[in-house]
Order: sequence, then structure tokens, then C-alpha cells
Amino acid sequence: MKRFLLLAAAFCAAGSPAIAADAQREKFGALPDGRDVEAVVLTNEGGMKVRIIAYGAIVQELTAPGRDGPADVVLGYDGIEGYLEAPNYFGASVGRYANRIAKGSFTLDGKDYQLAINDGPNALHGGVQGFDKRLWTVAEVKSGKDNASVTFTLVSPDGEEGYPGTLSISATYTLSEANELTIDYRAATDAPTVVNLTNHSYFNLAGASSGVSVLDQVLTIPAESYTPVDATLIPTGEFRPVEGTAFDFRKPTRVGDRIRTGGDEQMRFGRGYDHNWVVSRAPVEGLQWLATMEDPASGRVMAIHSNQPGVQFYSGNFLNGTVTGKGGTIYRMGDALCLEPQIFPDTPNQPEFGSARLDPGEAYLNRMVFRFSVAD
Repeated sequence: MKRFLLLAAAFCAAGSPAIAADAQREKFGALPDGRDVEAVVLTNEGGMKVRIIAYGAIVQELTAPGRDGPADVVLGYDGIEGYLEAPNYFGASVGRYANRIAKGSFTLDGKDYQLAINDGPNALHGGVQGFDKRLWTVAEVKSGKDNASVTFTLVSPDGEEGYPGTLSISATYTLSEANELTIDYRAATDAPTVVNLTNHSYFNLAGASSGVSVLDQVLTIPAESYTPVDATLIPTGEFRPVEGTAFDFRKPTRVGDRIRTGGDEQMRFGRGYDHNWVVSRAPVEGLQWLATMEDPASGRVMAIHSNQPGVQFYSGNFLNGTVTGKGGTIYRMGDALCLEPQIFPDTPNQPEFGSARLDPGEAYLNRMVFRFSVAD
């Protein structure tokens, strides 16, 4: 009988597909009002690990393989306190409108809307209490043979931060056995509104606590043009060719090669790079390549694909050494960069940029795929 049970157990194990990618829930901390902040950790057999916390639907950890082993490649904090005291949008899900809206105002169907002002004279990343500072709900957690995922949900009421319409949002993070992290931002509204959601992770492929600058890492952006900005970082409306400028990353280029090009007014306005690159003029069906980042020393490569038309490249210009992050590391300018798939900044005020409008019955989707590999 004992032999039969052992054989039966072995048969069942052989006949059942092994769960390779895993998702586990854990507590990350608590908010000052006592609400728990849950985290979900996604892992795969390739050595990748992604921790997303419910506060801000933030990517708190993203560990990727390299020639000499794995490393966490996103900036952030070890505990919830840092995200509350000095958030800096580390790893955050930002909205209702990512990036800037000029003077925090726009007109929709003949009605003027005034948003919260939180970036000089402009509105940035959804306002004073944007989605990055909200506690999202963990709606679904899945483990499976090929991937593991977690879905967070949030409801933004009509009038929040000045935006019209009640917006229902979901953020799904999926880690595959192919070392791909897919982020799907979806939204629906009960009244006409504007929407632009993205993720604001700060990447350093050498490792978030390595002490190595990203200026020696290599970036490629397949864009023929970018949108220049005024002194307050609002696009002027021009589509300016990158050829012959510090903004030409069509071929693999060291990040630091032209970052101190003082003769270019755009570099002075942004204190470096803080601009939108135009890969297409509108969202696409499926996915298109937006950027590739590589760290020659570790061999880590990250390729980004999305259905969005633009990618905001921000070179961490406001990291000034006053923030202590994971592992007690002080973050300084050049310690990381952001690559944010999205529609163009200030689109609600610039019809030539397309449309940021979302109507009832329509479905908003920003799908972004971060593909990690190790170069030979």
C-alpha cells in the first residue's frame, strides 16, 4: 500500500505542470492612519524579482540578472517611510495625467478646468495628491507556469485634483519566464476627461546601490524628433529633428556624452535631459520599440516596447544628494534615469499633439514591456 501511494504521488507530480513563476503577498509597512501597505513579490526561474507595493502601485524592487549575478536596478526605499517623506516619484504609477500641463488648465467641451499647481506654474503627474500618493487595492494575484502577475485597482472621483469624471483604473504587473516585465495601465470613465498614465521608475542597470553613475551606460531611442520646451518645461508645440543635436540617440550613445552641452538652451532648461522623444505621432496597435538601455560593465540590457507614441527621458537632474535610499545609498544627479512611455506632455492644450481625451464607453490602455537580457 505504501509503495502504491508513493507511485501515485509521483504520477500526480509528473502529470501536473510545475509553477515556475510565483507571486507572493507580504506586508510592507503601514500608513500614518494605520492602514496596512501590502506588497506583492513576483519571481521567475531566470532569477528576476519584482516587488510592487500598494502605495502608489510602486515598483519598489526590480532585480535582474547580469554577468556577475543579479542586482536591483531601480531606485527607491527599504521601507514605506521614505516614500511618504521624500517620494520623488520613485517607481510610482503617475496620473491622472503624467508629465506636465501648462498652467494646470485645459478646456474640454467648452468648459475650463483648473488643476492643482505643483511644479512652478504648471501641473505635474496628477497634482499634489496624484495616483502615486494613493493606496491602491490589491485586486488579483496569480502564479503560473509561464508568468506571475498582480493587479492593483484605484478609483479617482470626479473633481479630484480638478479633473472631470470618475476614473476607474487598474495597473497589472506581469513577470514572465522570458525575463519580461509587462505593465498594463487601463482606465474607464463615466464622463469625458483626459488621461495619461505611466510608470516613473528610476533605472540604473549597474545596480541601485552600486555607486556607479548611469552616465557611462548606453542609450538608444529610435526617434527622429523630440518636443522642445520652454523655461518651465512645457513643450513649445514644435517637433524638432534630433539630427545634429544633443538629443540624437538613434545610434547607441553613452548617456553622458552630451549631457553638459551648455550651448544648447534645451539642456539648460532641463538641467540635462527632461524631454519627450517622438517615436510616432499617435498610439499604435500592438507594440513599438521606444528605447534600449545597456550597462557595458554588467552586461545588463533593458529594451522598452509600448503602444504609446512618446518616451520621456529624464536624467535624474533633481537628485541632489539630500535623499538616502535603499541600502543607505545617497542618490545624486546621474545616479539613475527614467524612460516613461506616454502620450506627449501638455497634449490637452496642444491639438497638434493628438488627443488625451477619454469618453464613457472607451477603454484607455498604456501597455509597456521591459525586456531584460545579458549581453555577451
